[in-house]
Amino acid sequence: MDTKGPGPRTDAARFGVSRSGSQKKSVVGRRVSPPGAATRSSSGLASPGVASPGVGSSGVASGARTPTSDFALASGTVSQASDPLLYLLPANWILIVICMGSVLMTMGLVSRSLPAALSCALLTISFAICLMGTYLFRLEQTLAHTDWKRYLLLIVAIGVPMGLFGYVCARWTERVVALEWDTTASCFVILILMASVLLEGRLASIIVATVALWGGAWIVSGSLSSLVFLVSGSVIGLYLAVRRSEQVAAEIEARSERERAQRRAEDLLNEYEQTGQGWFWETDRRGLVTYVSAHICARLRKAPEDLMGKPLSSLFRLQGHEGENERTLVFHLSTRSSFKELSVRAATPEEDERWWSISGRPVLDQFNNFMGFRGSGTDLTETRRSQQHVTQLARFDSLTKLANRFQMSEWLEKILGAPRIDSRACAVFLLDLDRFKQVNDTMGHPAGDALLRQVADRLRSTVGKHGRVGRLGGDEFEVILPGHHVTEGLANLARRIIENLSQPYSIEGARVIIGASVGIAVCPENGSSSEEIIRNADLALYAAKGNGRGRHHFYDSDLHSDAKERQQLEEDLRDAIAHGALELHYQPQVRTTTETITGFEALLRWKHPVHGYISPAKFVPIAEDTGLVAPIGEWALRTACHDLARWPESVRVAVNVSPLQFANPALPAIVTSAIAAAGIEPARLELEITESVFLGEDKSTEAMFASLKAVGVRLALDDFGTGYSSLGYLKKAPFDKIKIDQSFVRGATQKGSRNGAIISSIVSLAEALGMETTAEGVETLDELDLVRMLGCSHVQGFIYERPLSVQAADKRLEEGLGAVARGPRSARAPRQTMLRKVVLEHGSHSYNGTIRNISRTGAMVEGLWNVPVGTQFTVYLAQDYAMQACARWSREDRMGVEFVQPLELDGNGAVIFAPPRGGGGENDTRSLRKAG
Repeated sequence: MDTKGPGPRTDAARFGVSRSGSQKKSVVGRRVSPPGAATRSSSGLASPGVASPGVGSSGVASGARTPTSDFALASGTVSQASDPLLYLLPANWILIVICMGSVLMTMGLVSRSLPAALSCALLTISFAICLMGTYLFRLEQTLAHTDWKRYLLLIVAIGVPMGLFGYVCARWTERVVALEWDTTASCFVILILMASVLLEGRLASIIVATVALWGGAWIVSGSLSSLVFLVSGSVIGLYLAVRRSEQVAAEIEARSERERAQRRAEDLLNEYEQTGQGWFWETDRRGLVTYVSAHICARLRKAPEDLMGKPLSSLFRLQGHEGENERTLVFHLSTRSSFKELSVRAATPEEDERWWSISGRPVLDQFNNFMGFRGSGTDLTETRRSQQHVTQLARFDSLTKLANRFQMSEWLEKILGAPRIDSRACAVFLLDLDRFKQVNDTMGHPAGDALLRQVADRLRSTVGKHGRVGRLGGDEFEVILPGHHVTEGLANLARRIIENLSQPYSIEGARVIIGASVGIAVCPENGSSSEEIIRNADLALYAAKGNGRGRHHFYDSDLHSDAKERQQLEEDLRDAIAHGALELHYQPQVRTTTETITGFEALLRWKHPVHGYISPAKFVPIAEDTGLVAPIGEWALRTACHDLARWPESVRVAVNVSPLQFANPALPAIVTSAIAAAGIEPARLELEITESVFLGEDKSTEAMFASLKAVGVRLALDDFGTGYSSLGYLKKAPFDKIKIDQSFVRGATQKGSRNGAIISSIVSLAEALGMETTAEGVETLDELDLVRMLGCSHVQGFIYERPLSVQAADKRLEEGLGAVARGPRSARAPRQTMLRKVVLEHGSHSYNGTIRNISRTGAMVEGLWNVPVGTQFTVYLAQDYAMQACARWSREDRMGVEFVQPLELDGNGAVIFAPPRGGGGENDTRSLRKAG
């Protein structure tokens, strides 16, 4: 059955036939019998082919079956519907009328007579029944194969007409002398042969026709011997019919099973091909395509006729993809050997890259002559993409699309393993984001992920083509710079990285600011193996973070001892927590109008058994990195409430709450438990919270504020103006106090400082919102007068008291709540410790000196002995940068000088060693950082 339409047919039978038969060309879209196609036997049975391995059996040389095809209409013709194995009546039984007419004409010509009137009437009945053969045939189609009515229909359709015909012919012979019985018998034999041909080997039908014909003749003759022969023949015929029916039943069952297997194989192949799961191809002995699946033509964007007669290799892109598989394909085609699952690039357009896996085997005829190739193919495109995706995941960070730790390690090993020693030089930066954990804890992991993506983009653009950037995990990044680099160039790049990463970010509508610290190690100066380089860069990173974060640090051999010291400090801190060695000191908070103590701020202190008191700036970062902040914070809260219980009722205590503690949903319960255990009023406890908790302005932050206020404690906003959020949170956060950071207080009394205006604005804002204000870090009388004049309600600083131990605080309260300011009238400019070589000129003489500390107004210089006070110098702080200075004091080899003009500071308060309005580039800028 030919397939309709111009498209290629799905010739499933092509891949399930035997290797016998002649080889014929086939083109897409036209049915052509494949080699070894099945043929129909004379009995009407199909000869099934031999199935190919893994393909299935198909003995029908036809195209794709239509959706409505079934067993009864498999061939689409009447011949199968009149299968002699299934039906008793043939579809062409009507032709028996012509045979009967021919016999009657012969008898008439021989006898020169006509049948009698009665005979003519009987012949009319016989012919009428035979002419109804088509109707009776269709009637049998409606009956089951086991229905007894089929045999009744057989007698009516075949037996009755043949019996009447035999009776008429015998009666005619008996009546006409010229018509002898030999002639009639010969005509009967001829008629039986014609009926057998029309009945197509249906044994039961042939027996009925034969017995009916001779039975009709016997009715006229009435011979006993004829009756005996007739009965004997009928019995033998009946026996043979029964035996034949059994054979037919067995043949029907076997053929039905073959047909079911064949249809199943065809359906599977059709579905496999039409759904695009795979496809088939065939070539002739010259390697030219004779068949290919339809959707492959569409995929290659070519008409079927364009592919026919072309080499199989034209379906693929072999040039430019000289992999092993492509060369193997050509090899197998030329050597006529089987191949399996070879990956090839399809000859599709560049924008639609496809990869296929093909298998094939040579086809031989019955004489083992090579006839061509047959095979199948599958689409490997998605599989290759999945493999590439797996490779991407294995070598790249899925979040930032940067190289991951594995690939960065590969790159570093490749550089260090270069054949030439000069090619092994490189520099490694390790970066750690400052305050990233606060963003993650307060705003959630999705916000943290978004921040990491923006950091990766900035880092990638900053480094550019100079090196490779990767993410090691968490908030750690790595930069590898191949080749030799000068130290100043590396320092400039590190500063640009820190500066770019410290710019504000926009995360979910919120403004977020973080920082970065960088550790630098250079190969081969700081190590020759990847493990050594990474370890030393990591030590430099810890040093950068330990020096205040937001800066870079080069590796130094002393860092090994620093790392051991940090590790030992961490172990000692854990022991201190376990054995209760931590202390709380209390610094008074004084009301400016009455100079009375209204409360204390609890400050954490640790007295090390060997090193004595250790600065919180040194051990608190360790606690943050190791997750010890939460237990330390809870201990401080409970201890402060316990100490507050024995102090006057008018005195409060303020306890700092870290962002990690604030993010803990159990904080209100912990505060309530501490208050209840100490038996104090909740209003006497004040929780100091920094602006960093507002990095994630969500419902959980508002809920936490509501829960804490429900407990009854007071809330203070600590370090106001130094955080990362806008003023919008003050509309909803229920603060009772704003604490002005000491960075605004210091230098506020100096001429030209804007800090006073900032303090005044904060005080006005707090008064408008009904909040108190506390100025932190007040150390001089001038600063006290200023903050009192600007309206600050409370003061905290050395001007009144340094932090006191709990015993000293108890004794201080026993003396009363009054406070007296004691301290210097004014403070000198902040000093920065350093060691810097400078040149000093006095008249025509030049001297070498070393600056030990410096401020924007003066410096202490070492190296000049017994310099008279008032001596004028020109101090060369850097090349082409000189400042006029005057000696104010001198002791042995040290003297203090005052600059005629103040030096400029950068954004971090560091002295800039460059001309104030110079046109120098970035490489000419030198910023001083506090050392140690």
